[in-house]
Amino acid sequence: MASQLLLPPNQFTKSVSPQVFITGDCQGFSDLTLKRKSNQATRVSNGSSLRVKAALRSTHNKSVVEIPKQWYNLVADLSVKPPPPLHPKTFEPIKPEDLAHLFPNELIKQEATQERFIDIPEEVLEIYKLWRPTPLIRAKRLEKLLQTPARIYFKYEGGSPAGSHKPNTAVPQAYYNAKEGIKNVVTETGAGQWGSSLAFASSLFGLDCEVWQVANSYHTKPYRRLMMQTWGAKVHPSPSDLTEAGRRILESDPSSPGSLGIAISEAVEVAARNEDTKYCLGSVLNHVLLHQTIIGEECIQQMENFGETPDLIIGCTGGGSNFAGLSFPFIREKLKGKINPVIRAVEPSACPSLTKGVYAYDFGDTAGLTPLMKMHTLGHDFIPDPIHAGGLRYHGMAPLISHVYEQGFMEAISIPQIECFQGAIQFARTEGIIPAPEPTHAIAATIREALRCKETGEAKVILMAMCGHGHFDLTSYDKYLKGELVDLSFSEEKIRESLSKVPHVV
Repeated sequence: MASQLLLPPNQFTKSVSPQVFITGDCQGFSDLTLKRKSNQATRVSNGSSLRVKAALRSTHNKSVVEIPKQWYNLVADLSVKPPPPLHPKTFEPIKPEDLAHLFPNELIKQEATQERFIDIPEEVLEIYKLWRPTPLIRAKRLEKLLQTPARIYFKYEGGSPAGSHKPNTAVPQAYYNAKEGIKNVVTETGAGQWGSSLAFASSLFGLDCEVWQVANSYHTKPYRRLMMQTWGAKVHPSPSDLTEAGRRILESDPSSPGSLGIAISEAVEVAARNEDTKYCLGSVLNHVLLHQTIIGEECIQQMENFGETPDLIIGCTGGGSNFAGLSFPFIREKLKGKINPVIRAVEPSACPSLTKGVYAYDFGDTAGLTPLMKMHTLGHDFIPDPIHAGGLRYHGMAPLISHVYEQGFMEAISIPQIECFQGAIQFARTEGIIPAPEPTHAIAATIREALRCKETGEAKVILMAMCGHGHFDLTSYDKYLKGELVDLSFSEEKIRESLSKVPHVV
């Protein structure tokens, strides 16, 4: 549990319970002597976990962080509400009953809610305690390497059982499905982080889980597949011959690398034709972003405990859940006039939905089975090149993030993958954590900004989302270290062709 006791120098708390976390700077350990008392080690009820209470004495303020008890809904605080999703056949605003074949009732309510806060069920909180609160760490070694006056903090979500932020929504989705008597859930996954997270959550609630994993990732990331199977899930490469959507793709391109849009089509098709089966999505939708706001709510407490206010918040974006999870609570504070950070999304140059896509109603999947959503899109049949950040290979951006972007509350840039891996190596060799390919985009953008601060002398506070570790992505690092990694880009002609098929909604 030492990795959960990260202390800033000269700060302390009397005790750390399973739901309390000390914010911190892992470098503080080198200057601290921890005096243990005989009653500091306490056995708790969840399995054989050992929780250690630490009494750390100091003359400075005490600093603890509790797991938030509510998720935050940004929609409640937006003066201009986002456009509603539309029925794929009638183009009329979707009704709750139109989604009943895909989602349990509580998630449908959360998708459309106007309430500011939603209580987190106690059963979900108990599971969150397995890894939450997650650490906020100051990257002092990276700062030193870059010789920057900037202060860099990263919120690290890689300590969850699945190694990423995805269980933050997988657990409540599995909980609500089980509560309504559902026996089977299906989903898609890109890099495998979402699929492994849902497999983990399903195992806790006794659900059968079936996953369509994008073919390129299925074949290049076998350990993610094995994680899913270890937790009891069935895993298929997508496109597959098990669905009509998959068979159509294979007929036109037998060697298709797949895409998240294709995998979504396959999972949705299976859910729609089986009454005892519901569909789960790991990003994009409002209720998914809602669940992820636990990241930002914790982080606000942690930044306050450091006495810091972020000048810049950076996160990678594919579908957008990790970025939204960190940034939305800070946007709330920005709307209140309490803070005014720049909020920057970073996407891969090979799949630049925010920076190169159009803001239009489009399908969330390739086959056109999902509702139409107003979002930044490259076209629903756009198949990105097989970059190593498989979790960012999605043709569209979350509708709520797209809306916030249109309203001017955030900005976006794209970065090619070689620069991202260069940053990842610098990060790993200073901070010790090997990042997943997805957050390397946030790392690269953070390094760019830190080097600007070196030039200008500005001591900006940079807050970065570090959404997962890369222990199962080492083949990507192998290619980079061997000099075999190449920058992939989108084809303007390919995007024009794909955008020509976006539905025309008046």
